[in-house]
Amino acid sequence: MTETPHPLYATHADTLARALTAITERGYWSAYPESPSPRVYGETAAADGRAAFEAYLGADFPLDQPGTGDRVATEASPFGVPLDVRYPHASADELVAAASAALPGWRDAGPQARTGVCLEILARLHRRIFELANAVQYTSGQAFVMAFQAGGAHALDRALEAVAYAYAEMTRHPGTARWEKPVGKGEPLRMTKTFHVVPRGVALVIGCNTFPTWNSYPGLFASLVTGNPVIVKPHPRAVLPLAITVKVAREVLAEAGFDPNLVLLAAETPGEKLASDLALHPGVKIVDFTGSTEYGDWLERHARQAAVYTEKAGLNTVVIDSTDDFAGMCRNLGFTLTLYSGQMCTTSQNILIPADGIDTDQGHKSFDEVAAGIAAAVGKLTADPARAVELTGAIVNDGVLDRLDEAGKLGDVVLESRPLEHPAHPDAVVRTPTIVKLDADATATYGKEWFGPISFVIATGSTARSLEILRTTVGQKGALTAAVYSTDEAVLDAAEAAAVDAGVHLSANLTGGVFVNQSAAYSDFHGSGANPAANAALTDGAYVANRFRIVQSRRPA
Repeated sequence: MTETPHPLYATHADTLARALTAITERGYWSAYPESPSPRVYGETAAADGRAAFEAYLGADFPLDQPGTGDRVATEASPFGVPLDVRYPHASADELVAAASAALPGWRDAGPQARTGVCLEILARLHRRIFELANAVQYTSGQAFVMAFQAGGAHALDRALEAVAYAYAEMTRHPGTARWEKPVGKGEPLRMTKTFHVVPRGVALVIGCNTFPTWNSYPGLFASLVTGNPVIVKPHPRAVLPLAITVKVAREVLAEAGFDPNLVLLAAETPGEKLASDLALHPGVKIVDFTGSTEYGDWLERHARQAAVYTEKAGLNTVVIDSTDDFAGMCRNLGFTLTLYSGQMCTTSQNILIPADGIDTDQGHKSFDEVAAGIAAAVGKLTADPARAVELTGAIVNDGVLDRLDEAGKLGDVVLESRPLEHPAHPDAVVRTPTIVKLDADATATYGKEWFGPISFVIATGSTARSLEILRTTVGQKGALTAAVYSTDEAVLDAAEAAAVDAGVHLSANLTGGVFVNQSAAYSDFHGSGANPAANAALTDGAYVANRFRIVQSRRPA
Protein backbone atom coordinates (compact mmCIF):
# COMPACT_ATOMS: atom_id res chain seq x y z
CA MET A 1 0.00 0.00 0.00
CA THR A 2 1.40 3.36 -1.03
CA GLU A 3 0.43 6.41 0.96
CA THR A 4 1.24 10.07 0.66
CA PRO A 5 2.29 11.38 4.08
CA HIS A 6 -0.06 13.96 5.49
CA PRO A 7 1.63 17.35 6.11
CA LEU A 8 0.99 16.96 9.84
CA TYR A 9 3.16 13.84 9.85
CA ALA A 10 6.11 15.86 8.59
CA THR A 11 5.37 18.58 11.15
CA HIS A 12 5.65 16.17 14.05
CA ALA A 13 8.11 13.61 12.65
CA ASP A 14 10.88 14.62 15.05
CA THR A 15 8.61 14.18 18.08
CA LEU A 16 7.55 10.75 16.85
CA ALA A 17 11.14 9.71 16.20
CA ARG A 18 12.17 10.74 19.70
CA ALA A 19 9.22 8.87 21.24
CA LEU A 20 10.10 5.75 19.25
CA THR A 21 13.63 5.97 20.60
CA ALA A 22 12.38 6.50 24.14
CA ILE A 23 10.23 3.36 24.22
CA THR A 24 13.20 1.26 23.16
CA GLU A 25 15.80 2.88 25.42
CA ARG A 26 13.44 3.08 28.48
CA GLY A 27 15.31 6.07 29.90
CA TYR A 28 13.92 9.42 31.03
CA TRP A 29 12.31 11.61 28.39
CA SER A 30 9.27 13.84 28.27
CA ALA A 31 7.84 15.84 25.40
CA TYR A 32 5.76 18.04 27.68
CA PRO A 33 7.31 20.04 30.56
CA GLU A 34 5.68 19.16 33.89
CA SER A 35 6.43 22.46 35.65
CA PRO A 36 3.66 25.09 35.45
CA SER A 37 6.29 27.81 35.82
CA PRO A 38 5.77 31.02 33.78
CA ARG A 39 9.42 30.64 32.73
CA VAL A 40 8.35 27.50 30.85
CA TYR A 41 4.89 28.38 29.60
CA GLY A 42 4.86 32.18 29.59
CA GLU A 43 3.71 34.88 31.98
CA THR A 44 0.03 34.81 31.00
CA ALA A 45 -0.46 31.07 30.44
CA ALA A 46 -1.84 30.33 33.90
CA ALA A 47 -4.33 33.21 33.87
CA ASP A 48 -5.40 32.49 30.31
CA GLY A 49 -6.00 28.84 31.11
CA ARG A 50 -7.97 29.69 34.22
CA ALA A 51 -10.13 32.12 32.25
CA ALA A 52 -10.78 29.53 29.56
CA PHE A 53 -11.87 27.04 32.23
CA GLU A 54 -14.15 29.53 33.95
CA ALA A 55 -15.81 30.43 30.64
CA TYR A 56 -17.28 26.92 30.51
CA LEU A 57 -18.97 27.15 33.92
CA GLY A 58 -22.73 27.51 34.01
CA ALA A 59 -23.00 27.34 30.24
CA ASP A 60 -23.61 25.01 27.31
CA PHE A 61 -20.34 23.35 26.36
CA PRO A 62 -19.46 24.37 22.77
CA LEU A 63 -19.52 21.02 21.02
CA ASP A 64 -21.32 20.43 17.74
CA GLN A 65 -21.92 16.73 17.27
CA PRO A 66 -24.85 14.41 16.45
CA GLY A 67 -27.38 14.00 19.25
CA THR A 68 -30.83 14.54 20.58
CA GLY A 69 -30.47 18.26 21.14
CA ASP A 70 -30.85 17.78 24.90
CA ARG A 71 -28.19 18.89 27.37
CA VAL A 72 -26.99 17.14 30.54
CA ALA A 73 -25.10 18.49 33.57
CA THR A 74 -23.90 15.96 36.16
CA GLU A 75 -20.64 17.24 37.65
CA ALA A 76 -20.15 18.18 41.31
CA SER A 77 -16.73 19.52 42.27
CA PRO A 78 -15.02 17.99 45.33
CA PHE A 79 -13.90 21.53 46.09
CA GLY A 80 -17.49 22.73 46.34
CA VAL A 81 -17.18 25.00 43.30
CA PRO A 82 -20.39 25.18 41.22
CA LEU A 83 -19.73 23.81 37.73
CA ASP A 84 -23.08 23.32 35.93
CA VAL A 85 -21.52 22.74 32.52
CA ARG A 86 -24.15 21.39 30.12
CA TYR A 87 -23.08 18.85 27.53
CA PRO A 88 -24.84 17.58 24.39
CA HIS A 89 -26.61 14.26 24.79
CA ALA A 90 -26.88 11.42 22.29
CA SER A 91 -28.07 7.83 22.36
CA ALA A 92 -25.80 4.84 21.91
CA ASP A 93 -27.25 4.16 18.46
CA GLU A 94 -26.71 7.75 17.32
CA LEU A 95 -23.11 7.77 18.51
CA VAL A 96 -22.19 4.41 16.99
CA ALA A 97 -23.85 5.28 13.68
CA ALA A 98 -21.98 8.59 13.38
CA ALA A 99 -18.65 7.00 14.35
CA SER A 100 -19.12 4.08 11.96
CA ALA A 101 -19.81 6.41 9.04
CA ALA A 102 -16.53 8.24 9.74
CA LEU A 103 -14.38 5.10 9.74
CA PRO A 104 -13.67 4.39 6.03
CA GLY A 105 -11.94 7.67 5.21
CA TRP A 106 -9.83 7.51 8.37
CA ARG A 107 -8.87 3.88 7.70
CA ASP A 108 -7.86 4.62 4.13
CA ALA A 109 -5.70 7.61 5.13
CA GLY A 110 -3.03 5.20 6.37
CA PRO A 111 -0.77 5.04 9.43
CA GLN A 112 1.36 8.09 8.68
CA ALA A 113 -1.56 10.45 8.15
CA ARG A 114 -3.36 9.18 11.25
CA THR A 115 -0.20 9.50 13.31
CA GLY A 116 0.37 13.07 12.14
CA VAL A 117 -3.19 14.08 13.00
CA CYS A 118 -2.98 12.45 16.46
CA LEU A 119 0.30 14.22 17.20
CA GLU A 120 -1.27 17.52 16.18
CA ILE A 121 -4.16 16.87 18.57
CA LEU A 122 -1.63 16.32 21.36
CA ALA A 123 0.22 19.50 20.43
CA ARG A 124 -3.03 21.51 20.55
CA LEU A 125 -3.96 19.98 23.90
CA HIS A 126 -0.52 20.89 25.21
CA ARG A 127 -1.15 24.52 24.29
CA ARG A 128 -4.25 24.35 26.50
CA ILE A 129 -2.58 22.53 29.37
CA PHE A 130 -3.58 25.11 32.01
CA GLU A 131 -7.19 24.93 30.86
CA LEU A 132 -7.03 21.12 31.10
CA ALA A 133 -5.37 21.27 34.51
CA ASN A 134 -8.12 23.46 35.94
CA ALA A 135 -10.75 21.12 34.51
CA VAL A 136 -9.01 18.09 36.03
CA GLN A 137 -8.52 19.83 39.38
CA TYR A 138 -12.11 20.90 39.86
CA THR A 139 -13.69 17.65 38.71
CA SER A 140 -11.31 15.15 40.32
CA GLY A 141 -10.32 16.90 43.54
CA GLN A 142 -6.62 16.87 42.73
CA ALA A 143 -4.52 19.80 43.88
CA PHE A 144 -3.53 22.10 41.02
CA VAL A 145 0.11 21.07 40.60
CA MET A 146 -0.85 17.41 40.54
CA ALA A 147 -3.66 18.11 38.08
CA PHE A 148 -1.20 19.99 35.86
CA GLN A 149 1.34 17.20 35.96
CA ALA A 150 -0.76 14.02 36.04
CA GLY A 151 -3.79 15.41 34.22
CA GLY A 152 -1.78 17.46 31.75
CA ALA A 153 1.89 16.74 31.02
CA HIS A 154 1.99 13.10 32.10
CA ALA A 155 -1.33 12.29 30.43
CA LEU A 156 -0.01 13.73 27.18
CA ASP A 157 3.18 11.69 27.58
CA ARG A 158 1.15 8.50 28.03
CA ALA A 159 -0.86 9.39 24.92
CA LEU A 160 2.27 9.98 22.86
CA GLU A 161 3.71 6.72 24.18
CA ALA A 162 0.62 4.87 22.94
CA VAL A 163 0.90 6.56 19.53
CA ALA A 164 4.57 5.55 19.28
CA TYR A 165 3.85 1.91 20.13
CA ALA A 166 0.95 1.86 17.69
CA TYR A 167 2.99 3.40 14.88
CA ALA A 168 5.74 0.85 15.45
CA GLU A 169 3.25 -2.02 15.30
CA MET A 170 1.39 -0.67 12.24
CA THR A 171 4.62 -0.20 10.29
CA ARG A 172 6.27 -3.45 11.37
CA HIS A 173 5.25 -4.92 8.01
CA PRO A 174 5.75 -3.26 4.59
CA GLY A 175 2.75 -1.85 2.79
CA THR A 176 3.62 -3.86 -0.32
CA ALA A 177 5.95 -6.72 -1.22
CA ARG A 178 7.03 -8.54 -4.37
CA TRP A 179 6.98 -12.30 -3.91
CA GLU A 180 8.90 -14.72 -6.14
CA LYS A 181 9.07 -18.48 -5.78
CA PRO A 182 11.44 -20.50 -7.97
CA VAL A 183 9.77 -23.41 -9.78
CA GLY A 184 12.65 -25.25 -11.41
CA LYS A 185 13.55 -24.42 -14.99
CA GLY A 186 10.47 -22.32 -15.71
CA GLU A 187 9.74 -18.75 -14.83
CA PRO A 188 9.33 -18.17 -11.09
CA LEU A 189 5.92 -17.55 -9.61
CA ARG A 190 5.58 -13.82 -9.03
CA MET A 191 2.99 -12.01 -6.93
CA THR A 192 2.53 -8.47 -5.77
CA LYS A 193 1.14 -8.41 -2.24
CA THR A 194 -0.50 -5.48 -0.48
CA PHE A 195 -0.96 -5.34 3.28
CA HIS A 196 -3.72 -3.13 4.67
CA VAL A 197 -3.89 -1.97 8.30
CA VAL A 198 -7.57 -2.48 9.08
CA PRO A 199 -9.11 -1.11 12.30
CA ARG A 200 -11.37 -3.33 14.37
CA GLY A 201 -14.21 -0.79 14.44
CA VAL A 202 -15.75 1.74 16.79
CA ALA A 203 -13.87 2.10 20.09
CA LEU A 204 -15.30 3.11 23.46
CA VAL A 205 -13.30 4.77 26.24
CA ILE A 206 -14.97 4.75 29.67
CA GLY A 207 -13.30 7.38 31.85
CA CYS A 208 -12.86 7.50 35.62
CA ASN A 209 -13.48 10.26 38.16
CA THR A 210 -10.02 10.42 39.70
CA PHE A 211 -7.77 10.60 36.63
CA PRO A 212 -10.03 11.52 33.72
CA THR A 213 -7.25 12.25 31.23
CA TRP A 214 -4.29 10.16 32.46
CA ASN A 215 -6.30 6.95 32.41
CA SER A 216 -8.28 7.73 29.23
CA TYR A 217 -5.66 9.13 26.88
CA PRO A 218 -3.71 5.90 26.24
CA GLY A 219 -6.76 3.98 25.06
CA LEU A 220 -8.22 6.96 23.21
CA PHE A 221 -5.09 7.60 21.16
CA ALA A 222 -4.13 3.94 20.75
CA SER A 223 -7.52 3.30 19.14
CA LEU A 224 -7.66 6.51 17.11
CA VAL A 225 -4.20 6.23 15.57
CA THR A 226 -4.86 2.62 14.56
CA GLY A 227 -7.89 3.73 12.56
CA ASN A 228 -10.77 3.28 14.98
CA PRO A 229 -13.32 6.03 15.66
CA VAL A 230 -13.55 6.68 19.40
CA ILE A 231 -16.59 7.39 21.56
CA VAL A 232 -15.42 8.98 24.81
CA LYS A 233 -17.75 8.27 27.72
CA PRO A 234 -16.56 10.29 30.74
CA HIS A 235 -17.42 9.61 34.36
CA PRO A 236 -20.51 11.73 35.14
CA ARG A 237 -18.56 13.67 37.78
CA ALA A 238 -15.55 14.37 35.53
CA VAL A 239 -16.82 15.26 32.07
CA LEU A 240 -15.13 18.59 31.38
CA PRO A 241 -11.50 17.41 30.89
CA LEU A 242 -12.58 14.86 28.29
CA ALA A 243 -15.08 17.24 26.70
CA ILE A 244 -12.23 19.69 26.10
CA THR A 245 -10.19 16.82 24.68
CA VAL A 246 -12.99 15.78 22.31
CA LYS A 247 -13.50 19.40 21.23
CA VAL A 248 -9.83 19.83 20.33
CA ALA A 249 -9.68 16.46 18.56
CA ARG A 250 -12.73 17.27 16.45
CA GLU A 251 -11.30 20.64 15.46
CA VAL A 252 -8.01 19.10 14.31
CA LEU A 253 -9.74 16.29 12.44
CA ALA A 254 -12.00 18.70 10.56
CA GLU A 255 -9.11 21.01 9.67
CA ALA A 256 -7.15 18.03 8.38
CA GLY A 257 -9.99 17.01 6.09
CA PHE A 258 -11.48 14.16 8.11
CA ASP A 259 -14.91 13.56 9.58
CA PRO A 260 -14.91 15.07 13.10
CA ASN A 261 -17.25 12.29 14.19
CA LEU A 262 -14.16 10.14 14.50
CA VAL A 263 -14.16 11.41 18.10
CA LEU A 264 -17.44 11.83 19.96
CA LEU A 265 -18.45 12.70 23.52
CA ALA A 266 -20.95 10.44 25.28
CA ALA A 267 -22.33 12.43 28.20
CA GLU A 268 -25.04 10.55 30.07
CA THR A 269 -28.11 11.50 32.03
CA PRO A 270 -28.32 10.29 35.66
CA GLY A 271 -29.11 6.59 35.82
CA GLU A 272 -29.00 6.17 32.03
CA LYS A 273 -26.29 3.45 32.02
CA LEU A 274 -24.97 4.72 28.70
CA ALA A 275 -21.59 3.05 29.26
CA SER A 276 -23.22 -0.38 29.40
CA ASP A 277 -25.43 0.33 26.40
CA LEU A 278 -22.38 1.34 24.39
CA ALA A 279 -20.17 -1.48 25.68
CA LEU A 280 -22.67 -4.10 24.58
CA HIS A 281 -23.55 -2.42 21.28
CA PRO A 282 -22.76 -4.75 18.38
CA GLY A 283 -21.04 -1.89 16.55
CA VAL A 284 -18.51 -1.32 19.35
CA LYS A 285 -15.39 -3.44 18.85
CA ILE A 286 -12.95 -2.04 21.46
CA VAL A 287 -13.60 -1.03 25.08
CA ASP A 288 -11.12 0.70 27.40
CA PHE A 289 -12.15 1.02 31.04
CA THR A 290 -10.63 2.29 34.26
CA GLY A 291 -12.54 1.90 37.52
CA SER A 292 -14.01 -0.62 39.89
CA THR A 293 -13.20 -4.31 39.80
CA GLU A 294 -16.90 -5.16 39.79
CA TYR A 295 -17.68 -3.21 36.62
CA GLY A 296 -14.42 -4.14 34.93
CA ASP A 297 -15.18 -7.84 35.51
CA TRP A 298 -18.70 -7.28 34.15
CA LEU A 299 -17.30 -5.75 30.97
CA GLU A 300 -14.87 -8.61 30.49
CA ARG A 301 -17.67 -11.15 30.87
CA HIS A 302 -20.37 -9.44 28.82
CA ALA A 303 -18.79 -7.24 26.12
CA ARG A 304 -17.95 -10.34 24.12
CA GLN A 305 -18.08 -8.62 20.73
CA ALA A 306 -15.23 -6.29 21.70
CA ALA A 307 -11.58 -6.39 22.69
CA VAL A 308 -11.79 -5.19 26.31
CA TYR A 309 -8.90 -3.48 28.11
CA THR A 310 -9.43 -2.94 31.84
CA GLU A 311 -7.59 -1.33 34.71
CA LYS A 312 -9.33 -2.19 37.97
CA ALA A 313 -8.44 -2.32 41.65
CA GLY A 314 -5.90 -4.25 43.68
CA LEU A 315 -4.02 -4.66 46.93
CA ASN A 316 -0.88 -2.58 46.56
CA THR A 317 1.61 -3.95 49.06
CA VAL A 318 4.81 -2.89 50.85
CA VAL A 319 7.14 -5.39 52.52
CA ILE A 320 9.44 -3.88 55.13
CA ASP A 321 12.35 -6.11 56.19
CA SER A 322 15.10 -3.64 57.13
CA THR A 323 16.46 -0.28 56.02
CA ASP A 324 19.63 1.78 56.12
CA ASP A 325 17.61 5.02 55.99
CA PHE A 326 14.71 4.78 58.42
CA ALA A 327 13.85 8.48 58.24
CA GLY A 328 13.95 8.45 54.43
CA MET A 329 11.78 5.34 54.27
CA CYS A 330 9.17 6.89 56.54
CA ARG A 331 9.19 10.18 54.60
CA ASN A 332 8.82 8.36 51.31
CA LEU A 333 5.96 6.17 52.49
CA GLY A 334 4.34 9.12 54.24
CA PHE A 335 4.28 11.08 50.99
CA THR A 336 2.91 8.06 49.11
CA LEU A 337 0.01 7.69 51.55
CA THR A 338 -0.75 11.43 51.62
CA LEU A 339 -0.60 12.26 47.90
CA TYR A 340 -4.14 12.90 46.59
CA SER A 341 -5.48 11.45 49.84
CA GLY A 342 -4.53 7.95 48.70
CA GLN A 343 -7.07 8.15 45.86
CA MET A 344 -4.67 6.67 43.34
CA CYS A 345 -4.88 3.17 41.93
CA THR A 346 -1.18 2.83 42.75
CA THR A 347 -1.23 3.96 46.41
CA SER A 348 0.03 1.40 48.92
CA GLN A 349 -2.62 -0.17 51.14
CA ASN A 350 -1.00 -3.13 52.93
CA ILE A 351 2.30 -2.51 54.72
CA LEU A 352 3.74 -5.80 55.98
CA ILE A 353 6.19 -5.61 58.90
CA PRO A 354 7.65 -8.43 61.03
CA ALA A 355 5.98 -8.47 64.44
CA ASP A 356 9.38 -8.48 66.16
CA GLY A 357 10.51 -5.36 64.30
CA ILE A 358 13.28 -4.49 61.85
CA ASP A 359 16.93 -3.47 61.82
CA THR A 360 17.64 0.11 60.76
CA ASP A 361 20.41 2.71 60.68
CA GLN A 362 18.91 3.98 63.95
CA GLY A 363 19.13 0.59 65.63
CA HIS A 364 16.43 -2.03 65.98
CA LYS A 365 12.91 -0.68 65.66
CA SER A 366 9.89 -2.51 67.05
CA PHE A 367 6.79 -3.02 64.94
CA ASP A 368 5.04 -0.20 66.79
CA GLU A 369 8.00 2.12 66.27
CA VAL A 370 7.99 1.47 62.52
CA ALA A 371 4.25 2.12 62.34
CA ALA A 372 4.68 5.26 64.45
CA GLY A 373 7.48 6.48 62.18
CA ILE A 374 5.30 6.22 59.08
CA ALA A 375 2.39 7.85 60.92
CA ALA A 376 4.63 10.69 62.08
CA ALA A 377 5.73 11.33 58.50
CA VAL A 378 2.09 11.60 57.39
CA GLY A 379 1.37 13.81 60.39
CA LYS A 380 4.20 16.17 59.50
CA LEU A 381 3.03 16.48 55.89
CA THR A 382 -0.53 17.28 56.98
CA ALA A 383 0.16 19.42 60.05
CA ASP A 384 -0.28 22.76 58.26
CA PRO A 385 -3.66 22.72 56.45
CA ALA A 386 -2.64 25.36 53.92
CA ARG A 387 0.32 23.26 52.81
CA ALA A 388 -1.37 19.91 53.32
CA VAL A 389 -4.22 20.55 50.89
CA GLU A 390 -1.69 21.04 48.09
CA LEU A 391 -0.83 17.38 48.59
CA THR A 392 -4.10 15.82 49.70
CA GLY A 393 -6.46 17.59 47.33
CA ALA A 394 -10.11 16.84 48.14
CA ILE A 395 -12.12 13.66 48.66
CA VAL A 396 -13.64 12.59 45.36
CA ASN A 397 -16.91 11.04 46.55
CA ASP A 398 -18.93 9.98 49.59
CA GLY A 399 -17.90 6.36 49.19
CA VAL A 400 -14.38 7.30 50.32
CA LEU A 401 -15.79 8.99 53.42
CA ASP A 402 -17.87 5.93 54.25
CA ARG A 403 -14.82 3.68 54.01
CA LEU A 404 -12.84 6.08 56.20
CA ASP A 405 -15.51 5.88 58.88
CA GLU A 406 -15.54 2.09 58.70
CA ALA A 407 -11.75 1.73 58.72
CA GLY A 408 -11.45 3.29 62.15
CA LYS A 409 -13.40 0.35 63.60
CA LEU A 410 -11.30 -2.41 62.03
CA GLY A 411 -8.30 -2.49 64.38
CA ASP A 412 -5.98 -0.37 66.49
CA VAL A 413 -5.81 3.10 64.92
CA VAL A 414 -2.19 4.18 64.60
CA LEU A 415 -3.08 7.44 62.88
CA GLU A 416 -6.57 8.89 62.90
CA SER A 417 -7.98 10.65 59.86
CA ARG A 418 -9.06 14.22 60.47
CA PRO A 419 -10.80 16.90 58.41
CA LEU A 420 -8.85 19.87 57.12
CA GLU A 421 -10.18 23.27 56.14
CA HIS A 422 -9.15 24.31 52.65
CA PRO A 423 -8.03 27.96 52.78
CA ALA A 424 -9.23 28.71 49.23
CA HIS A 425 -12.34 26.50 49.10
CA PRO A 426 -14.29 26.40 52.37
CA ASP A 427 -16.76 23.84 50.97
CA ALA A 428 -14.05 21.38 49.98
CA VAL A 429 -14.14 17.97 51.66
CA VAL A 430 -10.59 17.21 52.81
CA ARG A 431 -9.45 14.30 54.99
CA THR A 432 -5.99 13.21 56.09
CA PRO A 433 -4.92 9.55 55.85
CA THR A 434 -5.67 6.95 58.48
CA ILE A 435 -3.37 4.03 59.37
CA VAL A 436 -4.79 0.98 61.14
CA LYS A 437 -2.84 -1.84 62.81
CA LEU A 438 -3.87 -5.40 61.93
CA ASP A 439 -2.60 -8.93 62.55
CA ALA A 440 -1.62 -11.15 59.66
CA ASP A 441 -4.68 -13.34 60.13
CA ALA A 442 -7.04 -10.40 59.40
CA THR A 443 -7.15 -11.35 55.74
CA ALA A 444 -10.88 -10.65 55.51
CA THR A 445 -10.02 -6.99 56.10
CA TYR A 446 -6.77 -6.34 54.22
CA GLY A 447 -7.61 -8.90 51.56
CA LYS A 448 -9.92 -6.44 49.83
CA GLU A 449 -9.35 -2.94 48.47
CA TRP A 450 -10.10 0.10 50.63
CA PHE A 451 -9.87 2.88 48.07
CA GLY A 452 -8.96 6.21 49.64
CA PRO A 453 -6.61 7.45 52.39
CA ILE A 454 -6.71 4.11 54.23
CA SER A 455 -3.68 1.91 54.87
CA PHE A 456 -2.94 -1.03 57.13
CA VAL A 457 0.27 -1.86 58.99
CA ILE A 458 0.17 -5.62 59.32
CA ALA A 459 2.23 -7.63 61.82
CA THR A 460 3.59 -10.81 60.26
CA GLY A 461 5.64 -13.67 61.65
CA SER A 462 8.64 -12.90 59.44
CA THR A 463 9.70 -11.30 56.19
CA ALA A 464 9.27 -14.67 54.52
CA ARG A 465 5.67 -14.67 55.69
CA SER A 466 5.25 -11.09 54.41
CA LEU A 467 6.44 -12.16 50.97
CA GLU A 468 4.07 -15.09 50.99
CA ILE A 469 1.19 -12.74 51.83
CA LEU A 470 2.24 -10.49 48.95
CA ARG A 471 2.38 -13.42 46.56
CA THR A 472 -0.99 -14.80 47.68
CA THR A 473 -3.06 -11.64 48.01
CA VAL A 474 -1.76 -10.02 44.83
CA GLY A 475 -2.11 -13.26 42.94
CA GLN A 476 -5.73 -13.56 44.02
CA LYS A 477 -6.89 -9.93 44.01
CA GLY A 478 -4.25 -8.14 41.95
CA ALA A 479 -2.12 -5.05 42.48
CA LEU A 480 -0.61 -2.30 40.37
CA THR A 481 2.39 -1.64 42.63
CA ALA A 482 4.53 -3.39 45.20
CA ALA A 483 7.52 -2.23 47.21
CA VAL A 484 10.19 -3.75 49.45
CA TYR A 485 12.66 -2.29 51.91
CA SER A 486 15.67 -4.40 52.85
CA THR A 487 19.42 -4.21 53.29
CA ASP A 488 19.71 -7.93 52.50
CA GLU A 489 20.28 -8.80 48.83
CA ALA A 490 18.76 -12.23 49.37
CA VAL A 491 15.54 -10.61 50.59
CA LEU A 492 15.50 -8.22 47.63
CA ASP A 493 15.93 -11.17 45.27
CA ALA A 494 13.17 -13.10 47.04
CA ALA A 495 10.87 -10.08 46.82
CA GLU A 496 11.55 -9.75 43.10
CA ALA A 497 10.78 -13.44 42.64
CA ALA A 498 7.51 -13.02 44.55
CA ALA A 499 6.61 -9.99 42.43
CA VAL A 500 7.32 -11.89 39.22
CA ASP A 501 5.17 -14.77 40.44
CA ALA A 502 2.35 -12.36 41.29
CA GLY A 503 2.80 -10.34 38.09
CA VAL A 504 3.21 -6.98 39.84
CA HIS A 505 5.75 -4.21 39.30
CA LEU A 506 8.19 -3.88 42.22
CA SER A 507 10.13 -0.91 43.63
CA ALA A 508 12.96 -1.43 46.12
CA ASN A 509 14.32 0.87 48.83
CA LEU A 510 12.63 4.10 47.76
CA THR A 511 13.79 6.81 50.16
CA GLY A 512 14.20 9.88 47.93
CA GLY A 513 12.23 11.63 45.22
CA VAL A 514 10.84 8.55 43.46
CA PHE A 515 7.61 7.12 44.91
CA VAL A 516 5.97 3.75 44.42
CA ASN A 517 2.67 5.28 43.29
CA GLN A 518 4.22 7.21 40.40
CA SER A 519 5.19 5.84 36.99
CA ALA A 520 7.05 7.51 34.14
CA ALA A 521 5.91 7.21 30.54
CA TYR A 522 8.30 5.62 28.03
CA SER A 523 10.12 3.87 30.88
CA ASP A 524 7.72 2.41 33.46
CA PHE A 525 4.87 0.11 32.56
CA HIS A 526 1.62 0.87 34.38
CA GLY A 527 -0.19 -2.34 35.17
CA SER A 528 1.16 -5.60 33.83
CA GLY A 529 -1.87 -7.53 32.62
CA ALA A 530 -0.40 -10.39 34.64
CA ASN A 531 -2.65 -10.19 37.71
CA PRO A 532 -6.34 -9.44 38.34
CA ALA A 533 -5.86 -5.68 38.81
CA ALA A 534 -5.55 -5.11 35.05
CA ASN A 535 -5.76 -7.21 31.92
CA ALA A 536 -3.43 -4.88 30.00
CA ALA A 537 -0.36 -2.72 30.50
CA LEU A 538 0.11 0.96 29.73
CA THR A 539 1.80 0.80 27.34
CA ASP A 540 3.27 -2.08 25.37
CA GLY A 541 2.88 -3.77 22.01
CA ALA A 542 0.03 -5.95 23.24
CA TYR A 543 -1.93 -2.85 24.25
CA VAL A 544 -2.04 -1.53 20.70
CA ALA A 545 -1.53 -4.45 18.30
CA ASN A 546 -4.99 -6.02 18.68
CA ARG A 547 -6.73 -2.73 17.83
CA PHE A 548 -6.13 -3.43 14.15
CA ARG A 549 -5.61 -6.41 11.87
CA ILE A 550 -3.57 -6.90 8.71
CA VAL A 551 -5.63 -7.73 5.62
CA GLN A 552 -3.70 -8.60 2.50
CA SER A 553 -4.44 -8.80 -1.21
CA ARG A 554 -2.42 -10.66 -3.88
CA ARG A 555 -2.14 -10.18 -7.64
CA PRO A 556 0.07 -11.88 -10.19
CA ALA A 557 3.04 -9.65 -10.96
